[in-house]
Amino acid sequence: MTSTKERQRAAAKARLQRNMATQAARARKRRQTQAIVGAGAALLLVVAGTVWLATTVGGDDDKKKDTTAASGFVQCAFTEVPTQGRPKQIKDVGMPTAQQANTGVQTLTIDTNLGPITAKVDRAGAPCTAASFTHLASKNFFDNTKCHRLVTQGIQVLQCGDPSATGKGWRETDGTGGPAYKLAEENLPTDKRPPYPEGVIAMANAGPGTTGSQFFIVYGDSQLDPNYTVLGTITGGMEIVKAVAKAGDDKAFAQNGGGHPKKEVVIKDLTMSEPQG
Repeated sequence: MTSTKERQRAAAKARLQRNMATQAARARKRRQTQAIVGAGAALLLVVAGTVWLATTVGGDDDKKKDTTAASGFVQCAFTEVPTQGRPKQIKDVGMPTAQQANTGVQTLTIDTNLGPITAKVDRAGAPCTAASFTHLASKNFFDNTKCHRLVTQGIQVLQCGDPSATGKGWRETDGTGGPAYKLAEENLPTDKRPPYPEGVIAMANAGPGTTGSQFFIVYGDSQLDPNYTVLGTITGGMEIVKAVAKAGDDKAFAQNGGGHPKKEVVIKDLTMSEPQG
């Protein structure tokens, strides 16, 4: 028969075992909780690190983009005229590079048989057109060409820049010469009245996206629709243009207006200075 002391010792041992089991269970639960919390914290750190990295890298890209934009460059789209069926009046001197500066002011100098004509070209307004003009000038594209059209009624312009001198007007697509590429219009004077006042030098075209080499000098306020890129402003030699206008034209382009200038204008050399400022 079991004694009282033995029963007491067994009861105490059972209580101790229960307490130890309870403590062990609590310890396991704490460890599980800590593991869950630790895993969550680690996951949070991974997510936070990923977000930080993405933000940092993205920020760098944005900064690079901003820096590129702020550094004064734009991407220009020069579209090649297809070689198949290309008119013989096209003069191929290659294309300008796509990336071009959109800051700085250039001086355009047209050395003619009647004297020099100069213009100020601000690249901020028409960077791609200015780049095209600079490229063509560097290739002597305009040298020894005639200003082929003069209009004295309705609009007052002298048009040049066709190396074949066969152009009949800025909306005439047959028989007009130019480079082997085209570019989109820019710096359109949609908010100006008149859009093309005296002293403007602008680009001719045969419709949207067809700007090439032909340009016109406005020697009297002209009510043209604002569809033609404003390249710059004449700073010298306007008296030459007005003298040509006073001599009149031969009315050869009656359908489109004007004709060949009776007082012949030959571009001996055309240059574009390096951008300044």
